[in-house]
Amino acid sequence: MNTISKIIIPLFVLFIVFYGVKKKVNVYDSFLMGAKEGLIMVFHITPTIIAMVFAINIFLDSNFLTGALSIFKPIFNLLNIPMEIVPMALLRPISGTATLAIMNDIFLNFGPDSFIGRLSSTLQGCTDTTIYVLALYFGSIKVIKTRYALPVGLFADLMGIIAAFIVTFIFFG
Repeated sequence: MNTISKIIIPLFVLFIVFYGVKKKVNVYDSFLMGAKEGLIMVFHITPTIIAMVFAINIFLDSNFLTGALSIFKPIFNLLNIPMEIVPMALLRPISGTATLAIMNDIFLNFGPDSFIGRLSSTLQGCTDTTIYVLALYFGSIKVIKTRYALPVGLFADLMGIIAAFIVTFIFFG
């Protein structure tokens, strides 16, 4: 299996080159044009990424989330939802990196095979970074009116969060 994984990409590249030659496409010029477009895309996306990372870091460092969630602690206790997972559920639509850091902290404190560790893993897989994706991709192509993209994306994230809790409680609770 290791040998196959080492030769699959070079074989794929050779296939593309031979296919391009067969179709009479200037493969090298096409490659250079694609590389140029990729660099232009990076140039347009970089400010959006920097702004998003900066905003997320300010939000996380302010400890606003921890203080705001302490109000809802009795409700989470009643529903048997660990308080440590709630920031992850709320931040997942915003930042994948922040939720990975929270999940790593959960793994260190409780272990990956604990209920909360499994819940955090399931939550990580059931949701996406909707706001980050919209800010990055819509921002890079200058889309201002997102129309239904944000509400639908956040609704899908909410359903993913609910599904993660239900599945984890059914299988590991």
